[in-house]
Amino acid sequence: MQRIINHILLIAALIAFNACRSASGSGAMNSTSPCQIALAEHQGEAEIDKQIARLQRDIRTNARPAQTNALVEKLGWSFVEKARASFDPGFYKLAEQCALCLESKQNEKQPDDQPLASAQSLRAASLLLRGHALHNLHRFAEAERIARELVEMRGIAYDFGLLGDVLMEQGKLDEAILAYQKMMEMRPGPQAYSRAAHVRWLKGDLDGARVLMRLAAQSAGQGDPESSAWAWSRLALFELQAGTVKQAHAMCDLALELQKDYAPALLARGRILLAENKASEAVAPLQKAAGINRLPEYQWTLADALRAAGRNDEAAKVESELAASGAANDPRTFAVYLATRRDNTEAALRLAEEETKLRRDVYTLDALAWAQLASGNAPEAWKTMQSALALDTQDARMFLHAAIIASQIGEKSSAKSYAAKAAKIESMLLPGEKVRLKELKNS
Repeated sequence: MQRIINHILLIAALIAFNACRSASGSGAMNSTSPCQIALAEHQGEAEIDKQIARLQRDIRTNARPAQTNALVEKLGWSFVEKARASFDPGFYKLAEQCALCLESKQNEKQPDDQPLASAQSLRAASLLLRGHALHNLHRFAEAERIARELVEMRGIAYDFGLLGDVLMEQGKLDEAILAYQKMMEMRPGPQAYSRAAHVRWLKGDLDGARVLMRLAAQSAGQGDPESSAWAWSRLALFELQAGTVKQAHAMCDLALELQKDYAPALLARGRILLAENKASEAVAPLQKAAGINRLPEYQWTLADALRAAGRNDEAAKVESELAASGAANDPRTFAVYLATRRDNTEAALRLAEEETKLRRDVYTLDALAWAQLASGNAPEAWKTMQSALALDTQDARMFLHAAIIASQIGEKSSAKSYAAKAAKIESMLLPGEKVRLKELKNS
């Protein structure tokens, strides 16, 4: 969260500086315009940082509108790349500013030699970039409107991919599958394969998910190392769930060869080691992962590993950091964490309910059900959990929650069934969750 705050303060300072500088110049861009925000001088030592800085300089010095627009679009996607590399959502906000900058240029008078089709092309480029940014900023309803306009206007594979993504987040899986199928038909490749893999997993087809995610990782390859590393990291967890632990470690190795100190791969490594009851060994990769990506999922996993390793003071420190930033960084996971710890259950329910206003996928419904139980409303929790389980998603945490909720309302048969399902893939649970499962089975 602190990185985001610093990022916002930097942008604000640059805007203020440029406002003073432009006040004395004729024809200067409005100091609060999206273009000016996007062009606020970027610094950094990584290659992507240098690329962003070069693009910003080229845009400032380029006088030809068509070339400038192409550069602004490329700058926006570079901010997306930076967001993925740094795990800082502030860069998605900058990508959105690039999209808004492109939109603002649509009303400008175009040169006489500019083809008529370029206006539509410019709008489509701005919409796809903005829709992608809004999706990652969890503004799903806005992104859906944009995606539908794109599909109607142009309908290329990436438009259908965006539409599928935002529909899936909102729990409209059948519609999302249709969009993904169109994407696959038009452009089979890593982006289509990874989406299809996730759908297979959501619908309980672990083997199909493994095959497709491997295709995604292999087809991305050296040309897109970050996407490939992400796919290998996700495949590592699929392999862990399948019980092929050696393969799971190998997938992490492949991811880390492509992207050194890649947080998702380090998180996967830590979880594999926890599944092997090697909590002390799991701490190091999890500490590194949580230092890079401060999302609640990372901090919660680290804290559980530290407690399992007997390092309670260090765990308490991580939990304190999680309590301070979790609601802002990922309210859904933080709600699950609070409900699991039975800590501030009112906040857990409030956060989960607010999330359902944005999205209603199985993870969000599970979070709501778990928070409802923690708040003392077991009958409503059971009703919500039935919706979460409707897709037959094979998720150990979801099965654990279902078993505990069922036991609370006297559904002994269901409780036993879901506890058995959770136990079958117990390797996917955190140490603290395994304790809850053991308590349930012994009760």
